[in-house]
Amino acid sequence: MRVILMTGKGGVGKTSVAAATGLRCAELGYKTLVLSTDPAHSLADSFDRPMGHEPQEVRPNLWGAELDALMELEGNWGAVKRYISQVLMARGLEGVQAEELAILPGMDEIFGLVRMKRHYDEGTYDVLIIDSAPTGTALRLLSLPEVGGWYMRKFYKPFQGVSMALRPLVEPLFKPIAGFSLPNKEVMDAPYEFYEQIEALEKVLTDPTQTSVRLIMNPEKMVIKESLRAHAYLSLYNVATDMVVANRIIPESVSDPFFQRWKENQQQYKQEIHDNFSPLPIKEVPLYSQEMCGLEALDRLKDTLFQADEDPAAVYYKETTLRVVPQEDNQYSLEMYLPGIEKSQIELSKTGDELNVRIGNHRRNLVLPQALAALQPSGAKMEEDYLKIRFADPERVASV
Repeated sequence: MRVILMTGKGGVGKTSVAAATGLRCAELGYKTLVLSTDPAHSLADSFDRPMGHEPQEVRPNLWGAELDALMELEGNWGAVKRYISQVLMARGLEGVQAEELAILPGMDEIFGLVRMKRHYDEGTYDVLIIDSAPTGTALRLLSLPEVGGWYMRKFYKPFQGVSMALRPLVEPLFKPIAGFSLPNKEVMDAPYEFYEQIEALEKVLTDPTQTSVRLIMNPEKMVIKESLRAHAYLSLYNVATDMVVANRIIPESVSDPFFQRWKENQQQYKQEIHDNFSPLPIKEVPLYSQEMCGLEALDRLKDTLFQADEDPAAVYYKETTLRVVPQEDNQYSLEMYLPGIEKSQIELSKTGDELNVRIGNHRRNLVLPQALAALQPSGAKMEEDYLKIRFADPERVASV
């Protein structure tokens, strides 16, 4: 299955581009699902027809769906939700309050991943297009396999084993005092089952032959800055970006003096987009005189985005975002593709076989291969948008 994620700052036109891409894929004979994981859904408005949690047919070979986090929660997390509600009610909260607080922050993002995994496993569709949340939320979603895996390996799995072993001994004393039971095996297994699904999906998300992100942006300063950060963070999580769409460009035919300053600014920012995101392919979409609502409008956008013989499901750009390069004297270089990031913005630390890379408030814990785990970082430099970290024998590093 080909997976395409559309992301960008809120309001730049992600949903319209996702819907138009879906239309073109369906025309080419691909069974295509456009899935909205944005809590503020607008896919139904874009197609101008009702959408629900389950896929609805829009055209031959094209389906659309809007993720309902509550339905996903009940189907995948019901046992845990009921247990948390039981604990909260035993502590004095009313039923409605307990039900609301049992839904943990960020669950909608996790269920977006689980839903993607389910469609991938079922193999019903040839192309899955994700109309994702705005950039910040989408990046948290993509980082969940990496961050969640670290917590599961370090904390949850050991705690789960101890808890299950002690439950028969502690339960008779615990329940009369606390007013609720200790979690049973179903409750304890649910988080780790989630992690296993997300860990399996990570292999799909980080395979550039199957999955890529398309950055949607307007030619505006703040939007470009956020998109540049997003591109770097996606590379940090080893998720490939294969296209940039510059949307809502005022056409040259618009001659009203009111738009003259806007057109001049857009010319400058268009050039910045090409300079900053090269060599990624960049598509330009004009500002239409009507809103992108309904299939007729989306057909116009589709024809602007893609030529008659063009396949939107193709991988438009292939770049190795993480690689290990052997050096002389048993040294190695770990190279990460981080476009637009200065070396001064990057913090590195190594603990055991894990390398922590932090840029701002985003981090990645890399579990190093055996060849690097016994070595220590001996230096780093930015070169041609790659962060190149040198690893050497600890004694060699200490003597430097």
